Amino acid sequence: MMSNPQVPIEPKPIPPEIDRWNWGAFLLSWIWGVGNNTFIALFALIPIVGQLVMPFVLGFNGSRWAWRNGRWDSVEHFKRVQRLWAIWGAIIWLGGIVLFGGIMGGGLYFFKHSEAYQLGVSTLQANPVATNLLGTPIAAGFPTGNISYENGSGRAVLSFSASGPKAAGTVFLQAVKKDGAWAITRMTLKLDGRDGVIDLVNGAKNNST
Repeated sequence: MMSNPQVPIEPKPIPPEIDRWNWGAFLLSWIWGVGNNTFIALFALIPIVGQLVMPFVLGFNGSRWAWRNGRWDSVEHFKRVQRLWAIWGAIIWLGGIVLFGGIMGGGLYFFKHSEAYQLGVSTLQANPVATNLLGTPIAAGFPTGNISYENGSGRAVLSFSASGPKAAGTVFLQAVKKDGAWAITRMTLKLDGRDGVIDLVNGAKNNST
């Protein structure tokens, strides 16, 4: 009885000129993998580990895997297609960065120019307790927090840094908008390196906070 052993299939040899870092695989991860029949790239969908590790694995091995998993007319054809993946990857990443920067910049601009923040800064700079502790002029930093609007009214909870020639600290502000005008309901100052907060509305110092 004659045996008919299967002849092992040799993997497609990798041309030296394409055995290099693949930017398309690195930048587009699993999207590149699906488009290049390299489904091991789907491991990039695993939270944290896959998202952090797989892009580098794909960047290092992507050209080899894509060459063996795809049908290519020539090395030039392969290089041309992978170059397009890299270009689109760069465009998408740059677009995402620009969009993120625009959202962050727009948020900072909104808070910086909000009526509640402007009212807080002007109140701080005119407050005798604050000017006595911080000195003049008082410079205010970018605000963080929340501003909400509903049916013509509004509410703001903000904090921002404040500094002067004598000291620096953090201002905590609460304000509401009624009948089209903002009014401060609570405003405190916490000086750096000192205990307690100073109530700038009532002029009292609270050492328990």
